[in-house]
Amino acid sequence: MLSSFSASPARGRGRVRLAAVTLVSGLLAVGALAGAGTAAADEGPQGHGGATATIGGLKTSGPAVIHENGQDLPVSAGLFEMSVDNGGTLQTYCIDIHTPTQKDARYQETPWSGTSLNGNPDAGRIRWILQNSYPQVNDLAALAGKAGVSGLTEQDAAAGTQVAIWRYSDGAEVDAVDPEAEKLADYLQRSARDLDEPEASLTLDPPAVSGHAGELLGPVTVRTNARGVSVTPPAEAANGVIVVDRDGNEVTTATDGAELYFDVPEDTADGSAALTVQASTTVPVGRAFASETRSQTQILAGSSESTVSATATANWAETGPAPALSAEKNCAEGGVDITAVNKGDAPFTFELMGSTHSIEAGASQTVTIPLQEDQAYDFTITGPNGYEKRFHGVLDCRTQSSAGGESTQTLSEPSPATAGGITSTTADLAETGASGATPVIVGVAIALVVAGGAALVLVRRKQTPEQH
Repeated sequence: MLSSFSASPARGRGRVRLAAVTLVSGLLAVGALAGAGTAAADEGPQGHGGATATIGGLKTSGPAVIHENGQDLPVSAGLFEMSVDNGGTLQTYCIDIHTPTQKDARYQETPWSGTSLNGNPDAGRIRWILQNSYPQVNDLAALAGKAGVSGLTEQDAAAGTQVAIWRYSDGAEVDAVDPEAEKLADYLQRSARDLDEPEASLTLDPPAVSGHAGELLGPVTVRTNARGVSVTPPAEAANGVIVVDRDGNEVTTATDGAELYFDVPEDTADGSAALTVQASTTVPVGRAFASETRSQTQILAGSSESTVSATATANWAETGPAPALSAEKNCAEGGVDITAVNKGDAPFTFELMGSTHSIEAGASQTVTIPLQEDQAYDFTITGPNGYEKRFHGVLDCRTQSSAGGESTQTLSEPSPATAGGITSTTADLAETGASGATPVIVGVAIALVVAGGAALVLVRRKQTPEQH
């Protein structure tokens, strides 16, 4: 992974670097409140909160067959299990039939807009299937009666449910091998109705704020289905930065809709801080889970009481620009949206993809960085007083069928990159559905950052790009 720029930008100017990487995995957990001073925030734009989990493999499944290009391809279809960070278990089905599941891949709760569900007219039908089949309906006799079969095992129920989902998520021609599982899949596909996307388990909106010391920076609004969230107190009380409500009262707990503010004392040196909120709740059925290792996207079928969290940052300056930066995958536009808000008293200016962007004091702007499917990215935006914000991830917006049948190639582990090109290695891959018979595409993830001028080093005007 490439290092960040270290030189300080001139007053009122910022700069951006887009560094080519082959794959970036995992999420950086943000602490409670960082001390004032130089801050380098690091995040992936799957969303700004919710559950983070590690996939543990296929737990309940049955055989299925994909009919493709005149061939019958065997595959295991069923429920995966994930272990949630800091406690909890999730059950999921996959919504990307041709992409393998990477062993121990890390996943983050993600809006549909950041996955292949974006623009899929049948996404709501998938949610209906999840709510009306196994494991949400664990009375298998009743489920069998609705499907018109004599009986269902857990394996039949899981396989039939996954097959029905694949028909809508991937447009796949796929059948369950077991007759009862196949009849269940047909019933679910036939009966499915369109439902809205479920709300996130926990987010903070917006994920970044800015302003001047001596002000309340915010508000940051809590959005959650939990009864309440805990607000972590300052990591370094000596800095005097605390989290308060609109009346200036210090906050340690909050509920849905609560507005939080960073209270930064007037004499505090220019700097940044981060707050984290955490809760225990069940994650709503139908929430998507995406991985930064190009492991197949999952959709939630069931959740135990699980730990969820969200982070927001604040940046302040006495004079000059005071930027607040956030990122979000935009699958509709095939890229990543960078939103810059400037609450300072001078413009915040930076170059991005060959264009100069200047955010006036008190204004905001969203810039979409175009990326190719499966492209990994890693770039840092810097501002005055040592401010840095790094964004990294992989654009994974399409299934193989929606990508026109192009094969999916992935890595099990991240590998390093160089400024002049991309290095890569070949690794063993877990197979789709964990079936030993599943034909999957093995090889190397190639981030096509050199095509179409996408491999760029973006800096201030009249400044020579640094090579690493």
